[in-house]
Amino acid sequence: MVLPILGLLAGLGLGYIFPVVIPFAYAKFFSVALLASLDAVFGGLKATTTGTFDSTVFISGFFLNALMAAFLVFIGDRLGIDLYYVALLALGFRIFKNLAVLRRNLFNRHHKGLPQGIEPMI
Repeated sequence: MVLPILGLLAGLGLGYIFPVVIPFAYAKFFSVALLASLDAVFGGLKATTTGTFDSTVFISGFFLNALMAAFLVFIGDRLGIDLYYVALLALGFRIFKNLAVLRRNLFNRHHKGLPQGIEPMI
């Protein structure tokens, strides 16, 4: 549990020290790839709470989802269709769905630790 937190802090620190400016021409690609990566992270957290986490599935999904989402935006850009709106909507929906399942699993786990007769305030 400590290693992911240290990795997050190291990434935030490096991002603060060496800020990265994304050119406007690549903003669509980056935003969709970032959202696809966040979707994989929340899916991994959900799988961890349900006990079905597999690191191979997580790593492959993390990179392949980001690359596929950016590729779809690229194809849509070449065709003159704003496919990134569809990707943002679908990935945003999945993130909120995974977050809801994650929250429910954490509340259920916490609720099991309460004495009988005491209901959690949700």
